[in-house]
Amino acid sequence: MFKNIFSAIIIIDLVIISSSAIMAKGDDVPNKVEDLISRMTLEEKVGQLQQYSSRWAMTGPVPDGAVAQEMYQNIKDGLAGSMLNIAGTEATRKAQEIAVNNSRLGIPMIFGFDVVHGYKTIFPIPLAAAASWDVEAVRTSASVAAKEAAADGLHWTFAPMVDISRDARWGRVMEGAGEDPYLGSVMAKAQVEGFQGGDLANETTIAACAKHFAAYGFVEGGRDYNIADIGESTLRNVVLPPFKACADAGVATFMNSFNEVDGVPATGNAHLLRDVLKGEWEFDGFVVSDWASIDEMRFHGVAANKSEAALLAITAGSDMDMEGHCYFPKLIEMVESGEVDEALVDDAVRRILTIKFRLGLFDDPYRYCNQNIEEVFLSAENLEKVRDVARKSIVLLKNENQLLPLSKENKKIAVIGDLADDKDTPLGNWRGKGGRNVAVSLLEGIQDAVGNKDLVTFERGPVFAENLPKFSTLVQINETDRTGITEAIEAAQDADAVVLALGENCFQSGEARSQSEIGLKGLQQELLEAVCAVNRNVVVVLMNGRPMAISWMAEHIPAIVESWHLGSEAGNAIADVLFGDYNPSGKLPMSFPRSVGQCPIYYNHKNTGRPAESEEDYMFTTRYVDEKVSPLFPFGYGLSYTTFDYSGLELSDQDIKKGDTLKIAVKLKNTGAMDGAEVVQLYIRDLVGSVTRPIKELKDFKKVFLKSGETKRIEFELTADDLTFYTKKGIWETEPGEFHLWVGTNSQQGLQTKFYLK
Repeated sequence: MFKNIFSAIIIIDLVIISSSAIMAKGDDVPNKVEDLISRMTLEEKVGQLQQYSSRWAMTGPVPDGAVAQEMYQNIKDGLAGSMLNIAGTEATRKAQEIAVNNSRLGIPMIFGFDVVHGYKTIFPIPLAAAASWDVEAVRTSASVAAKEAAADGLHWTFAPMVDISRDARWGRVMEGAGEDPYLGSVMAKAQVEGFQGGDLANETTIAACAKHFAAYGFVEGGRDYNIADIGESTLRNVVLPPFKACADAGVATFMNSFNEVDGVPATGNAHLLRDVLKGEWEFDGFVVSDWASIDEMRFHGVAANKSEAALLAITAGSDMDMEGHCYFPKLIEMVESGEVDEALVDDAVRRILTIKFRLGLFDDPYRYCNQNIEEVFLSAENLEKVRDVARKSIVLLKNENQLLPLSKENKKIAVIGDLADDKDTPLGNWRGKGGRNVAVSLLEGIQDAVGNKDLVTFERGPVFAENLPKFSTLVQINETDRTGITEAIEAAQDADAVVLALGENCFQSGEARSQSEIGLKGLQQELLEAVCAVNRNVVVVLMNGRPMAISWMAEHIPAIVESWHLGSEAGNAIADVLFGDYNPSGKLPMSFPRSVGQCPIYYNHKNTGRPAESEEDYMFTTRYVDEKVSPLFPFGYGLSYTTFDYSGLELSDQDIKKGDTLKIAVKLKNTGAMDGAEVVQLYIRDLVGSVTRPIKELKDFKKVFLKSGETKRIEFELTADDLTFYTKKGIWETEPGEFHLWVGTNSQQGLQTKFYLK
């Protein structure tokens, strides 16, 4: 009887009464959630586990198609927990009204979107932002993106992507922080804090999602959606730390990965989801599948049909079905038949409703639909923040004979390359609602920076991309039409310096953009060599979403600037660096290979039983017969317009035990003529362990600004907890023994000492 009366009241004033009824059961979220679950039917519970992608403009009429009609009816009946790919305050308000004003309990939906490195104001791609080694810059990027997304009616982003990856062939390296678990953990935590702030109910924050859980960055051959065949030691010591950092930072949600781990698809992997995430880590948010990854377990070969896939996923701990159409209505049938325990459904619903309460959606389902977006989107303040993060993300790879910085006065500069005038590529893939062709191009940045624009000439050279690629289409690269090379050569001959833009279209990296070759595509190498033949003062500006194989360039070109895909203010930020208004301080978050055959390549590899101590070592070692084993540019590498000297490395003690703190100090001096920032990096090596250990591990870093001639004492601290790893016993612990320690400018250069853990 109570349910009938309650339903009647809802029809009169659903939002107010349902909210007050929930509040009446107690002020704390757990009690509210349990009260609501107690009043839900099985069908309503399973409906909350269903996520739809928007199929029409929610402000308009519902299409006639059966799929759209079914989706609309389910939303209206309260049988949808979430929608993705819906945005805009008008659309989200309308969709929410359908759910709240028509369903029996008025449960609001949660709206998600891929807000990866900006929403309208686009920041550097995550790999580029990681190259800043600037935690506050990364946190700022996520915070601004959250404010813009929240102002447009969104509650939830499918970011950060915290997959560690060592293989530049994998297109999705652009979404992560590179190859190192420590740097990846620091950047993951910063992004979660930026997106979520201190309070999910704050209208300027959104829920974050740690993805892809787990080992997606280890797909074989760097081929997207492939299997990942790794052991528990690598999983625990390399792959999982950034995810644990997200969980510790209070991330609201996790997303499954597409790959299998140890023969079991991640979406149905109880070891990952139940044992580790929800068990050991006590994660209390919810897990969403990646797009249709529950249904795709049929193609993996572990489920014969959608029902079996649903059973595997819900048992393993996947809470929400993103466009897999497996949970609804299959789970209803399986619970009613006794095949699935309703407690599993309740657990998933409980987690989803908890996040909705934390977002404040039960207090006001429309709280994210009321802001004045014109005051938030692309504001002058936001654009200045983008420019600052972008220039911090630039890495100077080479600067022979101090060709850089360039002079703004009385020097003729030839800007060459199709990418130089490209206003779309700098936005990168996964650009939220950033639109097309709205970035500041490199050419525009240079023209705005120089005093006399007549000194700047531009020649496009051969067209790079023959089509206008987008997320759902591949780039068609010109390989035959050489129109423009002659004009480019003539411009180079007449210039004092050449700025040559090369690299990748933004849609060469990202999801489904794996490549077997990662060098310059199309006619770029031919253009590079032709320009170099007539003018030795060439500065290459690389625009790319992954490390590239650029050995010829590194050998023959005097200056190389790694600019990645830097977002809305790309051209201005690059010009700031080219002309010395900003001294580059970025460091590589991933190693650059000499050739693609070295991939995967990474600094923190194992020693093996036959280590190659040098490139000239005898043949029966772990080496190539036709290539060096070292990278072209190592992890942590990056130059400056000034120089830094390290000296006086000292430890507070040579022996430490559990409970002790080892203090490390080094003197850093700016020995050049310009002020600048240096990223001081601390590495260790555990020489003997119960399982094999990496030859180096990053344990800390500090970004330090020094004026010309200034010296600072840089201090670090290490405890036994910093030396723990997942041991042969299957636990995290420290093992006593000898450790080597380095402090320096990158993973291959630094002052060295040693200490002992007793």
